[in-house]
Amino acid sequence: MKILVTGGAGFIGSNFVRRTLQDAYPGLEGAEVVVLDALTYSGNLENLAPVSDSPRYSFVHGDIRNGALLDELFPGLDAVVHFAAESHVDRSVRDAGIFVETNVLGTQQLLDAALRNRVPRFVHVSTDEVYGSIAEGSWDEQRALEPNSPYSASKAGSDLLARSYHRTHGLNVSITRCSNNYGPYHFPEKVIPLFVTNLIDDRHVPLYGTGDNIRDWLHVDDHTRGIALVLVNGRAGEIYNIGGGTELSNTELTQLLLEATGKDWSFVDRVADRLGHDLRYSVDISKIRAELGYEPLVPFEQGLADVVQWYRDNRAWWEPLKARAELR
Repeated sequence: MKILVTGGAGFIGSNFVRRTLQDAYPGLEGAEVVVLDALTYSGNLENLAPVSDSPRYSFVHGDIRNGALLDELFPGLDAVVHFAAESHVDRSVRDAGIFVETNVLGTQQLLDAALRNRVPRFVHVSTDEVYGSIAEGSWDEQRALEPNSPYSASKAGSDLLARSYHRTHGLNVSITRCSNNYGPYHFPEKVIPLFVTNLIDDRHVPLYGTGDNIRDWLHVDDHTRGIALVLVNGRAGEIYNIGGGTELSNTELTQLLLEATGKDWSFVDRVADRLGHDLRYSVDISKIRAELGYEPLVPFEQGLADVVQWYRDNRAWWEPLKARAELR
């Protein structure tokens, strides 16, 4: 099998690439992986260093909006797994343009290329944020889309495009929607790596508003394993939620990170809340559990401890990234 992975140098995409090339996923053993990544600020070839010597791995530096490039890459593919996206909510609030261009127009270019080149399988990776906010209960895949940020709106647009290419053209596409990921190689603008790296350097961390916003946390290993299940056995035209089963308020998460790094609340600065900040996300994973046998396997306590230790051990990876992005 030959798989094109878009955004494969990013946090989640690179995890999928590493695990695939390590033959961690039933049905994908021996697969050849081609990574297509534009290497914008969060794409990093160091994320792929552990598998860069694999004869089954190749890398193409390019943009998913480049249709001519896609037509060079798509012939002979067995599948596309589409991770590439602009994904940081705060950045989308400041400037939504690149989110629409990459997430919507880029996805359209990929779907068209898959049609032209008759690619047999396409998995579109999305987010639970397209559902909006939920006060109680959990979203199933039939929930109406009510995105509240420019980022989530652009992802909702890409989801609808992917669905339409199945309904209109018969493209064998499935959509996954995940909860908040954490794990190694996570770009340090996101809350867990930002807080961990700041705290181990004796620096303060910013906590939005009251800290009451709730997220479901999903280890990246569990997420990409779920994606592999969908790739191999998911049904065409279907949507699959992938969650971790650990809901925490931002205050609760901050407390755990303080304890893990030996700090106290004097290191926390209360800051103005994010515009349009969703209160709570929660996905129902009954469908992927029943159809594909998915279960989150990484206990959050152990996963978080491992992540904190990874950032302690890998300063050479994250320190230059924070300096270039001027993250504080």
